[in-house]
Amino acid sequence: MLVKTYETIKLERAESHQGIGVLTLNRPESMNAMNTKMALELIEAFEELKYDESVRVLVLTGSGTKSFCVGADLKERNGMSQKDWKKQHDYFEKVTECIREFPYPVIVAINGYALGGGLEMSLSCDIRTAAEGVGLGLPEAKLGLIPGIGGSQLLPRILPIGLAKEMLYTGKRITAEEGKQWGLINHVFESEALLVETIKLAETIAINAPLSLKALKKAVSKGTETDLATGLALELEAYYRCANSEDRLEGIYAFNEKRAPEWKGR
Repeated sequence: MLVKTYETIKLERAESHQGIGVLTLNRPESMNAMNTKMALELIEAFEELKYDESVRVLVLTGSGTKSFCVGADLKERNGMSQKDWKKQHDYFEKVTECIREFPYPVIVAINGYALGGGLEMSLSCDIRTAAEGVGLGLPEAKLGLIPGIGGSQLLPRILPIGLAKEMLYTGKRITAEEGKQWGLINHVFESEALLVETIKLAETIAINAPLSLKALKKAVSKGTETDLATGLALELEAYYRCANSEDRLEGIYAFNEKRAPEWKGR
């Protein structure tokens, strides 16, 4: 993983597995609210990680226990010109695009409040875990807005549309436990164990063939956005790409020899 020091985020490797990156939003004094600097640093970090083939799973989380991210930093926006506001929003849009388009799985460990843009970042991830009792919500309707970095489109693709509309129309918060019951959250853990348990989940993914992980993410993400016939064609294209790889042969050899495979990513 490329090593770089950032002001508003931290990028590290998980100690237990070199194939897992941990990206932490690091503005605890502001509830990890996203300002322009954080957005630009997130974009830069994702661009660097995209070319690091050793990172097979990325875990996204926030510092502290109060908040994963409460959305945009409204203090920074106070007095901001319309031009600067639009420019900043373009960066915010790019952040969620980077998450969705990251070639490998992204798991978000929601350590505290995930509100507005914070929840929208979470919705852009492949898998969501959360600490017990954390609040989740898209309150934009209460502020005369609607979600602007994917919320109104991603939430109905994850939840039954009636539940998604209820969250959006009311702007109310739900708990992590309610989110799990609805299908929004995969797992709920005790706060102290959240990151450890999420990394354990990431480990079960990172041991698998990197080409398969990339192919699966693309097939599922792109396939669910189109009709079944096109989705099946995407799957078959990815299948043959994996079937003709060195790693597919290595997987068979390792299985027959009763050993762990040594993936080459080709």
